[in-house]
Amino acid sequence: MLKPPAPKPKASAVQSEGRCVCGAVRLEIDVPAVWAWHDHSPASRHAQGAAYATYVGSWKSRFRILAGEELISRYEDADLGTARSFCARCGTPLFYERARSPKMVNIPRALFAERTGREPRYHGGVAQMADWTWRGEAMAPLKGYPGVMFVRPRRAPKRKPADSLFEP
Repeated sequence: MLKPPAPKPKASAVQSEGRCVCGAVRLEIDVPAVWAWHDHSPASRHAQGAAYATYVGSWKSRFRILAGEELISRYEDADLGTARSFCARCGTPLFYERARSPKMVNIPRALFAERTGREPRYHGGVAQMADWTWRGEAMAPLKGYPGVMFVRPRRAPKRKPADSLFEP
């Protein structure tokens, strides 16, 4: 006798869909996400190719691959107990898993066009932040390049004369 198909997990009323750069892999999470944070650790910095990675966390039971599952490649780091998945076609990082949190999945926030129900308010690995990371310094528009901002270089402090007797 045939077994009936297993029931699909019940989705919440609202989902947020994400996709890789080429669009071949599509995924979704039930909204709201569990959390959102900025990860400044070297591993995330290297994996994302950026100063830091911004993730949203979801229960695996509230996470679904909608298309392109056959295009997902996976890198496992046994020493750290982590696994990173990415699109084999375009290389987009898709999700990040940790052995110490087997029921959770972390997805780069940039994959989602719409809201995920959580704003990133946490910063992890701040002590490992790259020294070249922008830290909120004031910026100004770069003349001749609309939409480009730059951090003005700091002016060197005025040097005081060695001996005030000889000051003009």
